[in-house]
Amino acid sequence: MRILIVEDESRIADFLQRGLRAEGHTCVVANDGESGLSLALDGDFELLLLDLMLPRMHGHEVCQQLRLKGLKTPIIILTGMDSLDDVVAGLRMGADDYMTKPFSFVELLARMETVMRRSKDFASEEPVLRAGPLAFDRQSLRFSVDGKEIKMTAKELAIIELLMSKPGTLFSRERILSNVWGLNMDPLTNVVDVYIGKLRKKIDPDSARITIETVRGLGYRLNTTHSAAPAS
Repeated sequence: MRILIVEDESRIADFLQRGLRAEGHTCVVANDGESGLSLALDGDFELLLLDLMLPRMHGHEVCQQLRLKGLKTPIIILTGMDSLDDVVAGLRMGADDYMTKPFSFVELLARMETVMRRSKDFASEEPVLRAGPLAFDRQSLRFSVDGKEIKMTAKELAIIELLMSKPGTLFSRERILSNVWGLNMDPLTNVVDVYIGKLRKKIDPDSARITIETVRGLGYRLNTTHSAAPAS
């Protein structure tokens, strides 16, 4: 696998590079945010390992710019900033997972496998996902209701994609966290609630035809009462 490491601390970058090469991966290192952004956009990488406290451009901005430009490459944030606010900010910018320094290399390999497996699962599915009047084009990352495009953030798209994959199916907060944020524990339950609220307002503010139903204490499910318009 071809991996881009965006890390300004040479000791950590060397450690990652040596370890990943020993596992058979090809690594390229960028020492600042601007270089990392440029390489990520121009290079054919399968995974990005991204530090946050970078010179020239903060890791949050790098991540956000990559997602805004449509790059779907999985991103794992590696950071010494372990406060909940820092973690949430990185995930909101479109990161797939995060690890706080110092971290176990064995755990990093496991997280990489999980993120890549999830990414491949999504890639192998139908390019256009439909549920009632909703349509999500996985290739262009465009979401629409009755053919009208609605702007979404990366995480909003990931959540609605998950709900649309099985309309009527109940998804627990833990499952949403695992699929969208790559977390196996539950420190961000409130974040899931906040994102669900945003999706409701964007998709159908009056809940007239489309509802993201809350099942108290269990999770959420997507219900639609309107047939999708015929494809043009």
